[in-house]
Amino acid sequence: MKSDLVKKGVERAPNRCLLYATGISKDSMKKPFIGIASAYTDIVPGHVDMRQLERFIERGVEAGGGTPFIFGVPAICDGIAMGHWGMRYSLPSRELIADEVESMAGAHALDGLVLLTNCDKITPGMLMAAGRLDIPTIVVTAGPMLGGMHEGRRLSLVRDTFEAVGLYQAGKIEKETLESYEMEACPGCGSCQGMYTANSMACITETMGMSLPGCATALAVSAKKKRIAYESGEKIVELVKKKVTARKIMNENAIYNAVVMDNAMGGSTNTTLHIPAIAHDAGVEMKLEMFDEISKKVPHIANMRPGGETFMEDLEYAGGIPAMMKSLETKLKSNPTVSGKTTKRIAKEAVIVNKEIIRPISNPYHAQGGMAVLKGNIAPDGCVVKQSAVAPKALKMTGIAKVYDLEEDAMKAILAGEIKKGDIVVIRYEGPMGGPGMREMLSPTSALAGMGLLEDVGLITDGRFSGGTRGPCIGHVSPEAAQGGPIGIIENGDKILIDIPKRKIDLLIPKREYDARLNAFKPKKKKLSGWLSRYSCLVSSASEGAVLRSR
Repeated sequence: MKSDLVKKGVERAPNRCLLYATGISKDSMKKPFIGIASAYTDIVPGHVDMRQLERFIERGVEAGGGTPFIFGVPAICDGIAMGHWGMRYSLPSRELIADEVESMAGAHALDGLVLLTNCDKITPGMLMAAGRLDIPTIVVTAGPMLGGMHEGRRLSLVRDTFEAVGLYQAGKIEKETLESYEMEACPGCGSCQGMYTANSMACITETMGMSLPGCATALAVSAKKKRIAYESGEKIVELVKKKVTARKIMNENAIYNAVVMDNAMGGSTNTTLHIPAIAHDAGVEMKLEMFDEISKKVPHIANMRPGGETFMEDLEYAGGIPAMMKSLETKLKSNPTVSGKTTKRIAKEAVIVNKEIIRPISNPYHAQGGMAVLKGNIAPDGCVVKQSAVAPKALKMTGIAKVYDLEEDAMKAILAGEIKKGDIVVIRYEGPMGGPGMREMLSPTSALAGMGLLEDVGLITDGRFSGGTRGPCIGHVSPEAAQGGPIGIIENGDKILIDIPKRKIDLLIPKREYDARLNAFKPKKKKLSGWLSRYSCLVSSASEGAVLRSR
């Protein structure tokens, strides 16, 4: 066992002494050492109930014949961090989480890992660490939140709080209604109710084979989630004994399947950062274009919020990810999973309970998948949009640029009524390097939606969007302004073309003027300190997954 490095041999007497000081027995010393990386915290609703899941995982590890050790990692709630300086820490925290899990497992020579996670950057960060360590690993995602309820109507966080800000500003709802939504849209623990980033990553994790079947959609409040946690604890010991390591599961086929599922369920555009980052640390080569290539071959078969009206609880009751895999069986590649079953076997054994929630590929919601990668003279290295959440009318537009170098400035302009039909809002210097941290732009996009402008106004940024964003909102523009990217040369009043079906995004000025602007362009620099300063120096482009560069 890997843990023999710290517990066997005369020379390890001091190591054993310290381990005994934790209270373990001589029998426990002989068993596989299993790390339980827990992202428990009191401030993130997706994580507040993890103490119970820790107990069930521990019990499962003990029952399976292992010795469990819990350690903590940080968790940031993107919704709480949204719209202010704090959001700059969200994406960088993914790297900290990966480094922490790698450090704890490496320093203590753990034999296996159970990764207890749920929200946006925590799940990919933990999977990145699993790829680096290549030891047996199982992921337990803590589960989605139930929908809220107000006067008989179901509520979700994004549609009914973030977008409600725009509705209130436009005089379409009363302050009392807004306050009711605040209290009722998020009724308890769990990840937010739609196919936003947290749930997208949970579904992708299960599809890759890194969670037990049913884990992604099992509700946070359910006994089923506790059973999965217990079974994951048992199973990890079995994987250690069989030497089934993370890279044996997170291989090329797993990454391919992840992108298939992402497109079929209309996942968050943030997956175009996280799947490449996971692939990078698992030693699998992939390019941003893969999302677009698969999107053209895989239809959109589950119309979840924000684009549709389906909640995560509906997907769970319709059969969850195994049922999605059954519908997609001809599109997926066979691959091992932590359950011991192949993806093909899981798909064959699954039952689709509701064929309107999970449609057959012959009757999709959209002929193409959820993701589209656009290129053009604004984004030579690409940019992304969740095309399944764009109204048909808004798939192609030509508009006038309204340019802002800070999200807050754009938000003020939107709420002040300065953005009109036919405008295209450009928010720059918000990329991985320039932000730094590539903030999500859910506040401005939700305000536009609430004000009824999302079919007539576009938004382009080198930052990113929440999985809850809908409309013609183009993110991850690469290269970013801080790198000297062409988004930095756009001026107020310029005409911009967005053509999602043709995958084009262009600044409509003469080439001579374009070249002159680009040659004269000197990116702005921000004064930074601390972790964000180091992150800004090391982070790569969004088109490369915004991973930190090695020396």
